[in-house]
Amino acid sequence: MMPRVWTVTPEEFRVAAHQLIDWIADYRATVTQRPVRSEVAPGWVRDALGAPPPEAPEPFEDVLQDLRDVVVPGVTQTQAPGYFAWFPSNASLESVLGDMAASGLGALGITWQSAPALTEMEEVVTDWLRELCGLTDAWHGAIHDTASTACLVALLAARERATAISEDRGGLQAESAPLTVYASTQAHSSVAKGVLLAGFGRDNLRLVPVDSVTYAMDVTALRHMMADDVAAGRRPAAVVASLGTTGTTAFDDVMSITEVASAHGAWVHVDAAMAGSAMLLPECRTLFTGVEGADSFGWNPHKWMGTILDCSLLYVRDVELLIRVFSTNPSYLRAASDGEVTQYKDWGIPLGRRFRAMKLWFHLRLAGAEAIRARLRRDLANAQWLAQAADADGEWEVCAPVALQTVCLRHHPAGVTDPAALDRHQQEWAERINATGRAFVTPAQVEGRWLVRVSVGAEATELQDVAALWQLCRQSVHVASP
Repeated sequence: MMPRVWTVTPEEFRVAAHQLIDWIADYRATVTQRPVRSEVAPGWVRDALGAPPPEAPEPFEDVLQDLRDVVVPGVTQTQAPGYFAWFPSNASLESVLGDMAASGLGALGITWQSAPALTEMEEVVTDWLRELCGLTDAWHGAIHDTASTACLVALLAARERATAISEDRGGLQAESAPLTVYASTQAHSSVAKGVLLAGFGRDNLRLVPVDSVTYAMDVTALRHMMADDVAAGRRPAAVVASLGTTGTTAFDDVMSITEVASAHGAWVHVDAAMAGSAMLLPECRTLFTGVEGADSFGWNPHKWMGTILDCSLLYVRDVELLIRVFSTNPSYLRAASDGEVTQYKDWGIPLGRRFRAMKLWFHLRLAGAEAIRARLRRDLANAQWLAQAADADGEWEVCAPVALQTVCLRHHPAGVTDPAALDRHQQEWAERINATGRAFVTPAQVEGRWLVRVSVGAEATELQDVAALWQLCRQSVHVASP
């Protein structure tokens, strides 16, 4: 008898899927019972899973057992209420349902013809979020995997605009003058990576100083740096403005940046990866003043807003340029509908794309925008509570303005003034918190000094969880180092 080629039938899938759903629900319901930070040693997961590859089907129960015993201990519990690290990485269960539906459909997203619903739902949800964020219809959106890719796409478009489409000639190698790109010293590391991948070269990346209080880009310094580059025979091609920097959630002055950049014809990309969710709140939109004058704008619903990874929005004003830069038209992809429909393959790097719009569609329809806004407002209030508690304690310093939900703390022990000792102290008390398993925070270096970032924004985090963290903070700084 020939072995069957379809290993799991639809009925077998139904049974296994119900078991998996129950497992996911139980996992979410008990997430507080696990250490927030993964404590496994390097190589532990690989050793636990590294048996010879299976030649025959294994029982689904065995797979679930490995999920419980190996995979769960090997991930940081980003959905736990004690998660305050890096940035919110929420995965709302509404969007999980959408992700499952997309996976179940298994749509092939290469052209409109391959999956009309994939393309047109993406148009719908990007328009929904544009409207919900108060942006005008001059913007046109697409969904990418992460803000790193979105930034690279924007920089590639900036490169081609600055060189009158050099890709059709000799590329950057044939250009007579170097192209320069500008970002603040607090910009995300993906900006520098994008500059390198886009071919500008590290020598042509200008890191602009920041204000010593707000940590926002010094626009006067930007103006001088761009003028100096022009005088030296270089061509400013792009400026990346950060709205909500990773270190302190600082907001660059986009309006002033676009004014300076426009004098040189430079593209302005706005990176609001985490903070972009705040545009859903009308009261926060003043932080984004000037965005309408930029050329591209990116933010991640898969962070604070809570749509499951990976889901990054990139909005551009000049779609025709984007298509000019990225379009491909092999014969096997041509169809009668060309010219009448959006072809997202021509809006970025990959040809194939997942049905990412589905999880946004499920999330927005099942949760509703107002519930999402209420949760964001809760997080803003909880961050202010923590900042006020720290301000009221003479040993603590809130090191940066609390623009949104990130609170940057530094503890000052009595009698300790040596900067190096103070830096070690911040890292040590953060590690004591993390070692408890009850919470997870991340230290960071900002302008050469160490502080501890508390990023409030996990979906499950309530005020009592922030209060419990504050108690841990005060306890941890008074424990002697081993």
